[in-house]
Amino acid sequence: MTYISQLASMVGQEVELKGWAYNFRSSGKIYFLQFRDGSGRVQVVYSPQDIDAAQWESLQGVRIESSVIVKGIVKAEPRSPSGFEISGTSFTMVHAAPEDYPIGKKEHGPEFLFENRDLYLRSQTPWAVLRIRDSVFFSIEKFFHEEGFIRFDTPIIQPTSCEDTTQLFQVDYYGEPKYLSQSGQLYSEAGIMAFGKVYDFGPVFRAEKSKTRHHLSELWMMDAEMAYFDQAMNMEVQERMVKRIVKDVLDNCKQELAILERDTTILERIVSEPFVHLKHSEAKKILHDEKLTVEPVDLLGDMSTEEEIALGNKYQLPVFIEDYPAEIKSFYMKRHTDDAGVLRARCADLIAPEEGREIIGGSQREESYEALKQEIIDRDYPLAEYEWYLNTRKYGSVPHSGFGIGLERTVRWITGVHHIRETIAFPRMLNRSTP
Repeated sequence: MTYISQLASMVGQEVELKGWAYNFRSSGKIYFLQFRDGSGRVQVVYSPQDIDAAQWESLQGVRIESSVIVKGIVKAEPRSPSGFEISGTSFTMVHAAPEDYPIGKKEHGPEFLFENRDLYLRSQTPWAVLRIRDSVFFSIEKFFHEEGFIRFDTPIIQPTSCEDTTQLFQVDYYGEPKYLSQSGQLYSEAGIMAFGKVYDFGPVFRAEKSKTRHHLSELWMMDAEMAYFDQAMNMEVQERMVKRIVKDVLDNCKQELAILERDTTILERIVSEPFVHLKHSEAKKILHDEKLTVEPVDLLGDMSTEEEIALGNKYQLPVFIEDYPAEIKSFYMKRHTDDAGVLRARCADLIAPEEGREIIGGSQREESYEALKQEIIDRDYPLAEYEWYLNTRKYGSVPHSGFGIGLERTVRWITGVHHIRETIAFPRMLNRSTP
């Protein structure tokens, strides 16, 4: 079967395409059919003398989103967004859609579009965004296989928390309470003791009751873990991976970026320029001294949304914020005391520019059995539920590091769309669980 994406090599040839009519117009003597097949869009031009009378009559019954089969001669057409046009020689109606297609030419509000997401997916903007999502997903998979990682799928139903216990979705598992995964990290740490370098890629769930444009309740996360890697090596892998993702999108998604009217100036810089590194204390001082935010700067606090955006705007490149105070970070991170006497975690969040905010969180993991056990006790976590995890330190522990990248946050940044709900086919949020 031939697809629109193949037309560049078929100029002058007759082709048959199977797909849908997304628009149409007629001057009476000429019929212009706007056609899409999933791989792209092209205009098919029909004249009554070029097809038989029955086909011409059938063509007049086309409605938006009717499924059709078209046949015609491929012509180069520089004025067309696709670069091609088809002179129609045959038309077949597969299914004539009714006239009440709800996604019309008029402006629709976002709530209406997401209530009709099953149909809105056919429109150009979600088509472009989700194709870029596919490119990002594929780039990550290729990168890790080329780097010698194996894919190590981890459970979605888990017995305990990896992060904050208040963000868990509880499920009934044969009469016992279990939880939907926030991350596959803890299991991946067990995996590296068998395979050295592993990654997992799948859906995770956050029960945080947030309605911001940065949050989803169901999202996709890639978690990678590496034996015998310290935090510096960890960040080096992250930087190379992000550069690879961005380069692949720039090389392979030109049409999609054009549809979204995405200015790629900063994305192009990212491929060749080194990322910025700031200690948490340095970043907070810059924010305070240069008055980059309206809100007061908490020197030992987490990075706020406004602060992350401000740093991205200042440097116009991805920024690693390193060594957060340990008390605001997860229990499994390795710790050290800085020159000011502050206990800090050997960690880094990667902040994307252009309001991308945090797209990666990573750290060197605490390899000491006793130190990790004590931290679990100090946080009043149920020790028995972490015994299996402590075994990774009890039997053959090694220095190791890892990180997680949020697929939807990365896609939102690269595409430049406003709301994260646009980056997944059917978003699940605090106020949306359908369609």
